[in-house]
Amino acid sequence: MAWIRFGLERLSHELSATEIAPECLLPLSAVKLLAPLRNPGKIVGAAFNYKDGLVFGKREFPAEPVIFVKSMSTVIGPDDIIEIDTVNQVTYEAELAVVIGRQALKVSRDDAMDYVSGYVIFNDVSTTNYVREDGGFVRGKNQPTSGPLGPWIRSCDDISDPYALAVTLDVDGRRLQDSNTSQMLYRIDELIEYASARMPLDLGDIIATGTPVGVAANHEPPAWLMPGMRVSARLEGLGQLNNIVAKREL
Repeated sequence: MAWIRFGLERLSHELSATEIAPECLLPLSAVKLLAPLRNPGKIVGAAFNYKDGLVFGKREFPAEPVIFVKSMSTVIGPDDIIEIDTVNQVTYEAELAVVIGRQALKVSRDDAMDYVSGYVIFNDVSTTNYVREDGGFVRGKNQPTSGPLGPWIRSCDDISDPYALAVTLDVDGRRLQDSNTSQMLYRIDELIEYASARMPLDLGDIIATGTPVGVAANHEPPAWLMPGMRVSARLEGLGQLNNIVAKREL
């Protein structure tokens, strides 16, 4: 959070201009990466926000963004365990997530990108039957361990065009999502404008911008997550986020 407050772009520039002593460097194989933001203030998710997913599901495009809030307590990191109740229908959702760099309240679309600090992969694990039963997102989006985040945050200057990134997700090596952020219906600036008109977006908050076609219910038979599965979400330029699924012990 201190680095976000300092400014990830400024930090990135200063690090790249600094000679790093070899003894300060560790191989990834020697460390365990945690979620880059273990305690974001909140996660604001966008639902029904990819055109290919809407077309596949024969849904009308929403007239305005559809958003929900996901608790910071759902966040887990790379290689952490996604725990599920096997009686439920649980899906993966690979997403481009945006890290907010300073408080945004009633921000216009023209100014919205000035509030973005960086980008990160988010897997919005969702309990589909809860969403369907409740007619809303609160329970289905807020189960424990349902927010894999990582493996790292890239500063904005490292991503030249956030609307031209390949988005893929594999389960046990099988490609289940394969799309591009160009399919996003409401773009990042529109989501910030819409959300900040309804609540303050604070330093370290995350906006999850939605997921493309290929969620579990899109497959025949449905590709619900089950214990033992390995889930790998990738976004071009942002790395790969891997997690293992296990049965939740009551």
